[in-house]
Amino acid sequence: MIINKTQRINNPMIGRVKLVVALILTAFLVNQATAQQIKLEEDRLTAVQTSMSITHIKGKKAVRVVKSPTVKEDDEATYVKINDFNFKNGIIEVEVLSRLLPDAPAHARGFIGLAFRINEDDSKFESIYVRPTNSTVNDQLRRNRTIQYFSYPNFKFPHSRASAPGQYESYAPIALDEWIKLKIEVNGDQAKLFINDSKQPYLIVNDLKMGADQSGSLGLFVDIGTEGFFRNLKVSQTP
Repeated sequence: MIINKTQRINNPMIGRVKLVVALILTAFLVNQATAQQIKLEEDRLTAVQTSMSITHIKGKKAVRVVKSPTVKEDDEATYVKINDFNFKNGIIEVEVLSRLLPDAPAHARGFIGLAFRINEDDSKFESIYVRPTNSTVNDQLRRNRTIQYFSYPNFKFPHSRASAPGQYESYAPIALDEWIKLKIEVNGDQAKLFINDSKQPYLIVNDLKMGADQSGSLGLFVDIGTEGFFRNLKVSQTP
């Protein structure tokens, strides 16, 4: 059988093969995104409603972050922000360790995590953080609230619990005073949280409240009663 030039151009099989090759190439390029090590030095950081210092803990250099006592509300802009950095999609990795402060209130949980896509005036951002004390208690409901997603300013944890109980929280086997590796994969309006090199995510958010087009800086997030430590921040950006 002889196939002429016109038949080759109109052959749907050729079109499908080209599409498959394009998808494979796109996936390869995404997976090859180079991780950028972010230097956690004071000249690269800005404390937003927090105090910070460079210190050593358990033999490792880290940034110590504590929420300002003047901020009484939960799920606020209380983080150390990375200067001159813009993030939209990709992978954020960091090691965190949290302890309770001596004057921590009864509802303190060692809150620590990441804020991302922070806008310039800190009035909008997305965040995923953990509550290490919840992981080991004998109350199953609290265990289910070890991980939390929120979006500032209009979708804090009380809003998610009222509108979609359990959808934006999850369990993870973690504890206070130990290094925990957090990895957040962000793609459009979806975010996935992996902990300690887990193969499967511990939390999946399929509807980031700021939408798929939001971009901005990163923040080392803590909340009330927490002495938080951060090290080894790496970011891989994708289109």
